[in-house]
Amino acid sequence: MTIQWFPGHMAKARREIEEKLKLVDFVMELVDARAPLSSQNPMLQQVLQSKEKMVLLMKRDLADSKVTNEWIDYFKERGIPALAVNVNDKADINRVIQLAKELGQKKLEKLIKKGIKPRPARAMIVGIPNVGKSTLINRLAKKKIAKVGDRPGVTKQQLWIKVKKEFELLDTPGILWPKFEDQTVGYRLAAIGTIKDQLLSLQDIVAFVINYLQEYYPNSLEERYQIEQTENDMLEIFMKIGKLRGALESGGNVNFDKVSDIVIRDLRTGRLGMITLERPTEEA
Repeated sequence: MTIQWFPGHMAKARREIEEKLKLVDFVMELVDARAPLSSQNPMLQQVLQSKEKMVLLMKRDLADSKVTNEWIDYFKERGIPALAVNVNDKADINRVIQLAKELGQKKLEKLIKKGIKPRPARAMIVGIPNVGKSTLINRLAKKKIAKVGDRPGVTKQQLWIKVKKEFELLDTPGILWPKFEDQTVGYRLAAIGTIKDQLLSLQDIVAFVINYLQEYYPNSLEERYQIEQTENDMLEIFMKIGKLRGALESGGNVNFDKVSDIVIRDLRTGRLGMITLERPTEEA
């Protein structure tokens, strides 16, 4: 099954990004550290390939730090500087500013050589919805500028923001791409809350998550739900979680929708531990 959508405002956002790209010196691309490649918009890669960029792996505090470091190496091997970011860590914010200064400096040196008065470096910040873009902007600017929401698509228009006297940042709406050919990408993004749960069956999403945890994070399932690695009957696993967590209907039957809500909430809030749903070795 191919998952498809393309709201009008996302099509418009892509056109605006293409138009404004010539105004900036480099691009800040935000991805989710729990699924770095799946949260990269392939449509944007085509648009951005002419610009130097940095990749910021957001929500590092929810991701497996060992795998995050592997992803940073993955991007650096491809000539793309990358940083892992927790927006509530001031040191991370300072590292973002420092890297942005380094990327912008190349452009400013060219202007100086041409005899043009130096100006602040200009960057465009891009990323799919709900990746933490608005919160990062507010941290960089040290004041509330961008709207923050826990649902995809809060930012609707482009906006220039000054970051100290270091550089200027052009905010853009988060945009998805027309369709996911690989359903696994859809499962990953739905699991971490990037796309709306309604686009896929929540029970299917949770089954995907449990299978992945069984392979890579079996201790998380055992500690949280008393599910052993040898257990592979998804019906039995759902039943066990439902009974353990009280996800029951009248008559004592397990409510599978409630079980799904519990597991997905535990994943997104870090109660299952620091989990990454995608690895560079899977992309080799």
